[in-house]
Formats: sequence, structure tokens, C-alpha cells
Amino acid sequence: MAESNNDSELQHVQEISELANARYKGDPNFMTSLARGLTVLQAFTPEHASMTVPQLAENTGLHRAVVRRCLYTLNALGFVWSSDSRHYQLLPRVLTIGHAWLHSSNLARQAQTALEYLSMQLDESCSVATLDGDAILYIARASKKRIMKIDLDRGSSLPAYATSMGMVLLAELTEEELAGYFARVKLDALTAFTLTDEQALRMQLKKVKQQGYAINDQQLELGLRSLAVPMYSRKGGVVAAMNVGTHAAEVSLTDLHDRFLPRLQRAAMELALLL
Repeated sequence: MAESNNDSELQHVQEISELANARYKGDPNFMTSLARGLTVLQAFTPEHASMTVPQLAENTGLHRAVVRRCLYTLNALGFVWSSDSRHYQLLPRVLTIGHAWLHSSNLARQAQTALEYLSMQLDESCSVATLDGDAILYIARASKKRIMKIDLDRGSSLPAYATSMGMVLLAELTEEELAGYFARVKLDALTAFTLTDEQALRMQLKKVKQQGYAINDQQLELGLRSLAVPMYSRKGGVVAAMNVGTHAAEVSLTDLHDRFLPRLQRAAMELALLL
């Protein structure tokens, strides 16, 4: 599962790199150097916390000379550091980039408070995520117990098609947006239960849209069972998804539907009133 999560993040990094080389090429208002620097920053992951110039070049699709200049600048600004001038790692200053958004975003602040209360009620881990490109991005999380092999927190991302929150958010896309999503994304089988057929996924998304919730039964990771509902803003439209994650051996599908769904829907509705 950690490997698939890392693959998703690297794909996202490479997509950003391609924007600089394709969509905005020749645009005088687009700062290619800034885009490349941010691409290098996002290439660092928990699995690849320390990397060399060749490794970063491979993961980002950027030329080694470009990566080297980006690292030189980031090092001068205090965002990365190297003890041997070969292996680079992030410095705490990178937290200032995301910290400002987390504390200025009404959604992130309110969601964190709501999740901590809900998690205490259900005695399970709860999360809120938004759609970030083709993946879901965690913006709030209250962890009650360790369920997954990887340690999820705010800022973590996972493939949308294999998660309950991702299914809820994908179900809100227009037909054109959904067609673009399936054209870009490779539907890898993360477990024996992962839906990898586009038509089957489309049918599932229609069902999710109609019933107003999504259940993920070990499609992301064996032993993980989760339930997600959409979060609406007062202005209308889905702005995020909220979920609860459980151990499949401890919580049945019936429990998810009968015991957890009403509380999750109520929490999402109450939070929506504050947005």
C-alpha cells in the first residue's frame, strides 16, 4: 500500500512538471522556474525523505541541471539541506507553506474540530479530504487507532478511485471531467477487491451519487473498511468528503450502514452549516 501511495504522489508531481513544459509553455505570465522548484519540493515523500539529484530528476522528469539549480536555491532559502552535498532532505521551513493554508482555511479548521469530536464518539479514525487533481488530499484527520500500514495525516494523498472519500468526490464530477479522469488515471489493483474496470467504476459512482454515501470494502488495503459521505457548503455544491475508517474484522458492512452512517451524515451536515 505504501508503494501505491508513493506512485500516486509521484504521478501528481510529474503532472505538475508537464504543465510547465506543455500547457503553459510560452506563457509570459507563467513562472517556469517557480513551477520546477515546487515540483522538486513535492517529490519528497515519507518513503523518499532523502534523495540525490539523479533520483529527483527521475521522479520529477526534470533535467539534472534543473534539479541541481532548484536545490541550490531551496537550500539557500532554508527549505532543503544536505550534509554531504549529495543527499538532500526537507527542512522544517517547508511547513510554513501548508501551515498558512491550514490555519487560514475555514474548512480545515472547522473540520479538524468536528472530526476530533466524532472520532471520540465512534472510537474510530475519521478524516476529511478534498479532490486534488486525481487524488484525494487529507485536510483534517483524527486518528483513534492505527488501521493502515501507512501513517496518514493532514497533507497525505491517496488514489481517488480506491477510497471511499474519493468515490464520493468523483461522483460529483461532470461527465466531461470524469472522462478526463479515466483518460489520465491508471486503475491499478491495490488489492484483490479493487475495482479496476472503468465501466464497473462508473456504475459504482452512479450508485454513490444516488444513495449519498460510499463504502470501501478493502479496495485500498486488506483489512480496511471505510464509509464516506459528501460535505456541502451553504452556497451549494460538495466541497469535501468525510469518512470513518474501521478494521474489517471488527466492523461489519451492516454496522457501517446502520450504526456509523447516521452519525457521519449528521456530523457532515452540522459542519456544512459553518462553512
